[in-house]
Amino acid sequence: MMDVIVAGGGPTGLMLAAELRLHGVDVLVLEKETEPTGRSRARGLHARSIEVMDQRGLADRFLPLGEKFAVGGFFAGISTAWPARLDTTHSYVLAIPQAVTERLLAERATELGAEIRRGCELIALDQDEHGVTAGLADGTRLRSRYLVGCDGGRSTVRRLIGVDFPGEPSRTETLLGDMEVGVPPQTLGAVIAEVRKTQLRFGAIPEGDGVYRFIVPAVGVTEDRTTPPTLEEFKGRLRAVAGTDFGVHSPRWLSRFGDATRLAERYRVGRVLLAGDAAHIHPPTGGQGLNLGVQDAFNLGWKLAAEVDGWAPEGLLDSYHAERHPVAADVLDNTRAQMELLSPEPGARSVRRLLSELMEFEAVNQYLIEKISAIGVRYDFGQGHALLGRRMRDVELRRGRLYELMHGGRGLLLDPTGRLSVAGWADRVDHVVDGSERLDLSAVLLRPDGHVAWVGDDQQDLLDRLPRWFGAATR
Repeated sequence: MMDVIVAGGGPTGLMLAAELRLHGVDVLVLEKETEPTGRSRARGLHARSIEVMDQRGLADRFLPLGEKFAVGGFFAGISTAWPARLDTTHSYVLAIPQAVTERLLAERATELGAEIRRGCELIALDQDEHGVTAGLADGTRLRSRYLVGCDGGRSTVRRLIGVDFPGEPSRTETLLGDMEVGVPPQTLGAVIAEVRKTQLRFGAIPEGDGVYRFIVPAVGVTEDRTTPPTLEEFKGRLRAVAGTDFGVHSPRWLSRFGDATRLAERYRVGRVLLAGDAAHIHPPTGGQGLNLGVQDAFNLGWKLAAEVDGWAPEGLLDSYHAERHPVAADVLDNTRAQMELLSPEPGARSVRRLLSELMEFEAVNQYLIEKISAIGVRYDFGQGHALLGRRMRDVELRRGRLYELMHGGRGLLLDPTGRLSVAGWADRVDHVVDGSERLDLSAVLLRPDGHVAWVGDDQQDLLDRLPRWFGAATR
């Protein structure tokens, strides 16, 4: 019996596999596609996701392959200046194709020892008190202690475990495609600028080599969005919205997406869990979907590993749902709001103008970008220090950077005094005697995901807190 099967080899599943392997968990990733599609529906990483990569020593792989943008416009496309005081050392958006993100995460998971099997579609599963049996389309049956569904918005795993997926169906549909154009860039830019005065769900982004990514509203909502639009359908919508089809030709890929908004009622049923789009779907406004899934995996990985390794305290694995479900609910709310603000209706346009004025205030602008980038997320750890439950930004210590100390995915006690101890938890928590001029703190305990679990200077208080996240002390 293997430890964990991950159903789905997208960014969420691959990130989860890498996190589990950091702790020596036996992981098998099942992906129904025989080869990577090369398609990139998502186009970037927000600040928190870049921090996540930095915490695991992966930032140097991602940053050279992307382009940094510190420009406003990520909340409903409202043009504002980038906030000047975001609490992160990665105060930008990294434009990087999803296909590149998937390749880098697959390389990482494989390096750490995860097995990725392609052309393997999960169609059935059963679980008992000891484990999960997964049935594949080719008749193969596999047994594991746990299984995580990272298999997208139409998740087979979610359906098989009977988890409801309440929310709203799509009311609008949008066409998306990468293709070449037959007009000069100046002509294209001028038309787009004019159309976007009234239709914000329209645009074209240069992809290089004469290819542009077009987005244009569709007519109505199709029953089956797995069927891509034809080039003629796409050209027809361009003519209807922009008055020209720009001579588009040679499409690389064409797709359609709706604005359905749904959230799984539960993220765990026994030994089966859900993450990424299998747990939540929403419109792509603000570019949050891929990021939300990667951050789900970052929250879940160390907790599931602790359960497999046998040291997890009671309730640790259930804290995955308790912490991530509200975060997804908040993302669903802000994408609903953004979709309303993108409407061409007079009422929505009036609200948009008002919000645009409000975003001129630095505090409002910063608050909304912290939502989009997820650096404003705070888990409920109870009463205490203002940092409790928040993720710790990277800081320069006297002997290096904080995030450089977190590459192994362990807990961390940052103790400038040297008077504290994690004896009994040394196999799970690193004790670093160091400090920073930027941190006006006596000592801080970080979980493996970088969220602050304790702040203080009292040894007994620390001993009372450690078991909550790191289980019983070893003797």
